[in-house]
Amino acid sequence: MRVLGINAIFHDPAAALVSDGTIVAAAEEERFSRRKHGKRPVPFSGWEMPEKAARWCLEEAGLEPGDLDAVAYSYDPGLVEPGLDGHDAQWERLRTLYARRAPNFLSTALPGLDPGIVRYVPHHVAHAASAALAAPGPGDGDVLVLDGRGESHSHLAGTYEGGVLTPLHAQRLPHSLGLMYEDLTEHLGFLRSSDEYKVMALASYGEPRFLDELREHVHATGDGGFAVAGVDWGALAKARKPGGEWTRDHADLAASVQARLEEVLLDLAAWLHGRTGSRRLMLAGGVALNCVANSRLAEAGPYGDIWVQPAAGDAGTALGAALHLAQAGGEPLTAMPGADLGRRWDDREIAERLDVAKIPYERPDDLAATVADALARNEIVAWFQGRSEFGPRALGHRSLLAHPGHEGNVERLNDVKGREQFRPIAPMVALDHAPEIFDGPLPSPYMLFVHRVRPGWRERIPAVVHVDGTARIQTVAAGDEPLVARLLEEFRRRTGLPVVINTSLNTAGRPMVDDPRDALECFGSAPVDLLAIGPYVVRRREVHAR
Repeated sequence: MRVLGINAIFHDPAAALVSDGTIVAAAEEERFSRRKHGKRPVPFSGWEMPEKAARWCLEEAGLEPGDLDAVAYSYDPGLVEPGLDGHDAQWERLRTLYARRAPNFLSTALPGLDPGIVRYVPHHVAHAASAALAAPGPGDGDVLVLDGRGESHSHLAGTYEGGVLTPLHAQRLPHSLGLMYEDLTEHLGFLRSSDEYKVMALASYGEPRFLDELREHVHATGDGGFAVAGVDWGALAKARKPGGEWTRDHADLAASVQARLEEVLLDLAAWLHGRTGSRRLMLAGGVALNCVANSRLAEAGPYGDIWVQPAAGDAGTALGAALHLAQAGGEPLTAMPGADLGRRWDDREIAERLDVAKIPYERPDDLAATVADALARNEIVAWFQGRSEFGPRALGHRSLLAHPGHEGNVERLNDVKGREQFRPIAPMVALDHAPEIFDGPLPSPYMLFVHRVRPGWRERIPAVVHVDGTARIQTVAAGDEPLVARLLEEFRRRTGLPVVINTSLNTAGRPMVDDPRDALECFGSAPVDLLAIGPYVVRRREVHAR
């Protein structure tokens, strides 16, 4: 059975292909269109399809649109409750209309596609499937989905057995933890439905002194749901203008909301675990990208095993919707092999792009050793290898790498990327060495948890230690990422540190680099010393010497 999954209705439009129960490809439209998040989540954009991502998924599998057995669209307009508080009062009907016409939009975007094979998958069911049906090992266990909103809800709690979901509770709008965090993001002068991760970073600089006030307005209801109502943001802290300086009040408000979010998540997890007794919890939805909250759940919650979908935001619903239909069709499913599900180029194709660019390059005998030498000299390296990542994290395929032992590299990399200086940068670490350096859930291959940096190491790797003494790590196992693992080992031999700075290969406001042209444009516009692209390296000093 060949199933194409589509996410299109809100933001982060994406496509994913599942064939005979195996995940073949998954990609976000932003990586092709170069528009951050693909589009804004407004009703007027509901007609836009992830055309380029969908076409690429089919090409990767050698398929034509007419070869598909089904298309899974991750939103069901039949579940929308007209007039529900929490919807766009004026324009929700337009969004619903566009969703109903999605089969026709898709058949236009993909000539040869039969609109009759398009099936609607409820938004939160698609999120749940992206976690439970893609998770490694047996997929049985509990699932918790939290985001801004779906059709008429903002949350789903349930349990999976034999690949089948049993919903146990769903929270109706307008109550939404995701929308609460979006409201805070906007109040603090950031872009809502985009910059929530900045609020999470800012929270580390504050104290939760508004927590008691928030507890009056945000709380679990004891039946698996929660209430969010009546928060007066302006009474807690004055609104910050975009680009303006943040104050202690802003940081304290961020810290308070972050703390309350964690408390409510613990209450929801306790309720769900009390109903099922399961050992495993699987998470999806935009709130599941809050790695600080994930770590609190892992540390203080009732579950012994927590797995988070790497593309937990709306992009992941394309994958979840496809997996849901494949499972319903009786397909035995294969777990997600990793987050590297996007585009790739062979050595010849990369060399051709470099030749067209007319820049000097070389093919070293040992790429890992060459890059480790550059990093040990405190050079910044753009790293472009293998298939691009699906989801918002750079995981060693489209990354900027640097030396973690120089504290000034925080400011240096934030300047390279053109982003706020309060933002932390993350480490990748060899899995075998992770327990001696970091305290938290291991392994952590997708940067979805934060870890405390152990005493004695904070001074050795200061560039990756956040103000609160934590780091959002990526562990690297040689069996999963042999080239990155070799790079880490070569760097350790030169410096004694099995840790390298890893941040996404992009600049502020731009999607992550995806193809070789993107990599060359980023390398040309940012002060990066070396580009490692496939088996080749490009050195800035040699480019400038010409």
